[in-house]
Amino acid sequence: MIQTFLFNEEKDYQKDLTLEQLRLSLENSEHLLWVNLANPTPQETQAVLTDLFHFHPLTIEDCLSVGYQPPKIDDFGSYLFLIIHALPPDHRLDALETLELNLYLGENFMVTCYSEETMPPVERVIQRLARDQRLYLFGSDFLCHAVLDALVDDYMPLVDQLDDELDDLEDAILQKPRPTTLQHILSIKHSLMTLRRILSPQREVINRLTRDEFPMVDNQSQIYFRDIYDHLVRIQDLTETLRDIATSALDIYLNSTSLRLNEVMKALTIVSTIFLPLSFVAGVYGMNFHFMPELSHPWGYPMIWVVFALIAGGMMIFFKKRGWF
Repeated sequence: MIQTFLFNEEKDYQKDLTLEQLRLSLENSEHLLWVNLANPTPQETQAVLTDLFHFHPLTIEDCLSVGYQPPKIDDFGSYLFLIIHALPPDHRLDALETLELNLYLGENFMVTCYSEETMPPVERVIQRLARDQRLYLFGSDFLCHAVLDALVDDYMPLVDQLDDELDDLEDAILQKPRPTTLQHILSIKHSLMTLRRILSPQREVINRLTRDEFPMVDNQSQIYFRDIYDHLVRIQDLTETLRDIATSALDIYLNSTSLRLNEVMKALTIVSTIFLPLSFVAGVYGMNFHFMPELSHPWGYPMIWVVFALIAGGMMIFFKKRGWF
């Protein structure tokens, strides 16, 4: 699907332009053009990215690639090519995945392309344009900032959710750990590792936009990109903190499980130790000898039970004094 938005020199807002209108708008430096490609067909990709904008084939290949592409920024002189990762609208904490957003930024245009049907940050900016068209007044770089700012803002609620999950897990570990608790901890650690893998290069991408490195990003917009960079630094720091907490929670769970196992083994050892001499006595009198005086004694059977009780009671008193139970 192709969505087009145009802001011309008369400050008129237009959308849903034809390819010919797009071509004429690109030739006018006073126009600001945004083309959004949501899950485009090969024909739409060819018509817009290749025939209309003449983007580099390597960038088009990245747009069409279905594999994981790390966040990056490439300078092609007249435009920038960015790969940024956004969160899906229905993201799961135990199996975190991201959506890849490909973005072209030129002096008077911005092109966004993604293989999914929906991209929440882009859709929010489009809805914001319908209410407030002043975004176009500051140029394509500020429009790019609006998309990236909406994208980064989605990460903070995710970090807060992970923080709450870890708090609940710590309480569960201290109260009554279960086998599913370990799986939950490991899934959260995996999500935090995924965030770490994404945020680090993504922060570097935004950091390059804060420098005097690209002519299509003016000094005024660099201030806004620094704000996004600060948010990413804070999110990454929180992610590292949560990762340490998850590691500590895992250690607590393993130590707690080991402690409970030791308690069980201690109880079994005590029971086995008590029954060991009893089994010995029972084994002795279970031998088939003809001359065993105790067997013919009228009090032989009760005496054996008294011996059993004395042995068991004595050993239990001994264990109790040693503090073994």
